[in-house]
Amino acid sequence: MTEIKVIGQGLPGMPWEEKPQGCGSVVWRHRANPIIGRNPSPNCARVFNSGVVPWKGGYAGVFRADHRDGTARLHAGFSADGLKWDIRDEAILWKDESGADYQPRYAYDPRVVLLEGRFYVVWCCDFSGASLGLGVTEDFEAFVRLENPSYPYNRNGVLFPRRVGGKYLMLHRPSDPAHTPFGDIFLSESPDLVHWGRHRKVMSRGGSGWWQGTKIGAGAVPIETSEGWLLFYHGVSGTCNGYVYSFGAAILDLERPSKVLYRTRDCLLAPEEAYETTGFVPNVAFPCATLCDAPSGRIAIYYGAADTFVALAYAKADELVAYVKANSELLPGDAEDFRQ
Repeated sequence: MTEIKVIGQGLPGMPWEEKPQGCGSVVWRHRANPIIGRNPSPNCARVFNSGVVPWKGGYAGVFRADHRDGTARLHAGFSADGLKWDIRDEAILWKDESGADYQPRYAYDPRVVLLEGRFYVVWCCDFSGASLGLGVTEDFEAFVRLENPSYPYNRNGVLFPRRVGGKYLMLHRPSDPAHTPFGDIFLSESPDLVHWGRHRKVMSRGGSGWWQGTKIGAGAVPIETSEGWLLFYHGVSGTCNGYVYSFGAAILDLERPSKVLYRTRDCLLAPEEAYETTGFVPNVAFPCATLCDAPSGRIAIYYGAADTFVALAYAKADELVAYVKANSELLPGDAEDFRQ
């Protein structure tokens, strides 16, 4: 097996469990899932689909919290071990760059990335319809809203953790007003995090399996490896009883991430456990964040379960990358500079 090098910092104290004996998968669940249950604070009925990063010897995050009125909002949270979380009961209070108060009507599915010394948050907000919001924080206390990177309709925005070719890069999924099949992943670049262009189609829904046949969307922030950018993404299938959200992985070219080198033919994790199949929205496993100890290649994957809980899974980079390469199925356009 080719040695896979992960580019990044060491996180020897990150959450981790060794693969259970007899497990035949390259991704396995945390034994004590879910790690965040229902009603974690007085205002928060459900917390799921959230972003987590290392912070001051522990961990911090921006969490999707659906309040008791049913509306999604963003909350900050902190943890010493990445497992037991203190979710602040009050929603994040944003300021515009001018210092004016800004509070989105709704906000959901945040991704958080450390980029050039600051923590950037991308989320889905109301901008005359579902679109992408962008903000920044240095301390998870003060949050500044930046210019929206897209107009409606768009979801699943994910920033890369460094510039490529001198440009900032963002994955996203153009959408429509509803949860209808409109689901391919695109990439855009920016010189300044304000002006976005040079749009490229990265990945299409579909393939020989059904698990990603309805739509797909970028999940956690891509992990830089010697084999390319490792991207966890969700795939959706339509059944006679509704949608099912599972997740897989792809490897993107390091210098031209619009080019897909490999992507999983089969999903890596599908809803099977009770906390994934039963909840506010049944049958959902939705990856939004990872922690990675670069020297060992250990990866912890945070995912939303049934739009109700936060759960955790694990993988080893060398085993996972080898599996993705050996079980890859590229679709038309995946390996091209696709502008059609």
